[in-house]
Amino acid sequence: MLQDGTVNPDRAYPILLNLLPTGLKGLSFAALTAAIVASLAGKANSIATIFTLDVYKEKINTEASEKKLVNIGKLTIIAAMLIAVVVAPFLGIDKKGGFQYIQEYTGFVSPGVFAMFILGFFWKKTTSNAALFATIGGFILSIIFKFMPAFVDLSFLNPVGFAVTNADGVFEIPFIDRMGFVFLICVIGMYCISSYETKKGVQTNGLEVDKTMFKMSPSFTVGMLIILSILAALYTIFW
Repeated sequence: MLQDGTVNPDRAYPILLNLLPTGLKGLSFAALTAAIVASLAGKANSIATIFTLDVYKEKINTEASEKKLVNIGKLTIIAAMLIAVVVAPFLGIDKKGGFQYIQEYTGFVSPGVFAMFILGFFWKKTTSNAALFATIGGFILSIIFKFMPAFVDLSFLNPVGFAVTNADGVFEIPFIDRMGFVFLICVIGMYCISSYETKKGVQTNGLEVDKTMFKMSPSFTVGMLIILSILAALYTIFW
C-alpha cells in the first residue's frame, strides 16, 4: 500500500481483491464497477436536470420544446464530463486518497444542507430565510475554515485535538471537525433567525406530521437494539 514512501488508502481494495479466488475476484470488481457507474449516472442526471430546467428553461429559452430540453441535457452531461476529466489531474486527489478527497470537499456543502433538513423537518418555526442562511452561509463558513490557517495561527486548538499540522507544518482544522463546527454554527444561526422572524409574525406554514408514522413495533425495537449493540461492540473492539 506504499506510494512514494507513504500509505495510500486507495490501494487497500485492490490488495484485498488479490486475496480472493478467481470467481469472487471478478464478482467483487464487477460490484465496484457497478457502484461507480451508478454513482456517476446519478450525478450526471442531476447536473443535466438542474442546468436544463433551472437555468436553460428558466433563463435562456423559456419556450424550448421537450426534444430541445433533452438534447440540451445530453450536451450538458458531455460538457460536464469533459470539464471533470480536464480538471481532475490538478486537484491532487492522488495525494490524500480519492474517498477522503470527495468527503472533504462535499463537506463544504453538506453541513449547511444537513442543518437545513434537520430543523426543517423537526422544528415547525424554521423559516425560509434561516434555511437560506444554512445553505449559503454554511458554504461560506466552510471556505473560511478551510483557508483560515493561512492567516490565523490555530496552534491553540492543538491541545484539545481540533488542530493538527499539515505537510507544510501549519496547524489546520481536520475536515471532519470543520464540518462539525459549520453544522453547529448553522443550527445556532437558523435558530436565532427563525426565532427573530417568528416573533415579528412571520408564518412558517410547517407541515403537520402524523406521529403514528414513527411508531415502532416491539420486534423492530428489539432488532434495532441488537444491531446497535453489535455495532457498538465492533467499534469498541476494533476502533
